[in-house]
Amino acid sequence: MTTTQPPGQPLGSLPPREHLRLGQITTVLDVVIPVYNEERDLEPCVRRLHEHLARTFPYTFRITIADNASTDRTPDVAARLDEAIDEVTAVRLEQKGRGRALRTVWSLSEAPVLAYMDVDLSTDLNALLPLVAPLISGHSDLAIGSRLNRGARVVRGPKREFLSRAYNLILRGSLAARFSDAQCGFKAIRGEVAARLLPMVEDTGWFFDTELLVLAERAGLRIHEVPVDWIDDPDSTVHLVRTATDDLKGVWRVGRALATGALPLDRLARPFGDDPRDRELSGVPGGLARQLVGFCVVGGLSTLCYLGLYSLLRLGVGPQLANAAALLVSALGNTAANRRLTFGVRGRDRAVRHQAQGLLVFAVGLVLTSGSLAALDAASGTPAHSTELAVLVAANLAATVLRFLLFRAWVFPDRERADETAAVRPTVPHDRNDLSRSAR
Repeated sequence: MTTTQPPGQPLGSLPPREHLRLGQITTVLDVVIPVYNEERDLEPCVRRLHEHLARTFPYTFRITIADNASTDRTPDVAARLDEAIDEVTAVRLEQKGRGRALRTVWSLSEAPVLAYMDVDLSTDLNALLPLVAPLISGHSDLAIGSRLNRGARVVRGPKREFLSRAYNLILRGSLAARFSDAQCGFKAIRGEVAARLLPMVEDTGWFFDTELLVLAERAGLRIHEVPVDWIDDPDSTVHLVRTATDDLKGVWRVGRALATGALPLDRLARPFGDDPRDRELSGVPGGLARQLVGFCVVGGLSTLCYLGLYSLLRLGVGPQLANAAALLVSALGNTAANRRLTFGVRGRDRAVRHQAQGLLVFAVGLVLTSGSLAALDAASGTPAHSTELAVLVAANLAATVLRFLLFRAWVFPDRERADETAAVRPTVPHDRNDLSRSAR
């Protein structure tokens, strides 16, 4: 059959992860196989996958063949399999693009767990159940097979090995990606995550996987990795140079969007109640424990940055100027990090005001540290550099306590965080029927 582009998805943050209520679900897993001119390999692939799932998979499943505008006999083979096997469905798209095929089929699927694999079945199918189990249990949001993870066993030529590792190094260096293998054709995602995430992914080709993973990771979603056994397909029709060029263009586009804050990643956030650090503690104001942990981590890193800058600047200027410059730079970074990580304020709204208030808090720290340096200079004349650093650390500890209190009570008060959360997190429907009603 021919499909149309799916309707727009509703906005809103994600509900807490839960174990799927399997007894109430008709089809638990929908495995998509995107194909283009695969008349020879399609039938053996589908029959092998169907036999494996029927024999080993403990839940209901469906196999969806997503034909990317093939020009050979692939549509006929897909239609024949659709007719012959109850769990197989054939979908025809009139435009090419693996990403387009996955987005279309996943958006229209009612299965709570969505997966895909390449038609060559290079990945050992025994990794399929470990791939989707964390999604069924509610532990993770996405899952990927990894050929670069410790424990993976891979057979492929040096050219592909080099390109794969080089590409993942580029992702780590440019987009700060932490997942190990973006391009392995063996991935899965929870349905409610796909409903929010897919409308944000622009690419319709091979970069689709990378963009999906980068956005999910930046939004704080949990990505599970499964080391796989993988054998390279020597007859693969993928054009390596063109694919690599398109991927680099995608890296630039996504990196620019992330740097400018153009992507509304808040709609993908899990509620704070899903984090055990945010559970209520008796006698502790709500959120205080989590904020203290975040503030200490940010404070420790910014202090190291401050001391490093001070030591560097002290080589060329006096202690007071070096202290002021180092404290100013570290204060800007400290305010931005605490805004996002400690107090949970997202988006660009009021960011300038927060930095201005942070600079006033910085002025308090400057008075404390500069006063300490002046007192030290008056007391000992020409103190040793190690003594200066010790005094600055002590002064910064005092300034840190005051900075946290001012941040919590004045810069990022509870009311403002509540307003920020309400603005980006409307009421979230809890099932697909509610989602459909919300869209209408």
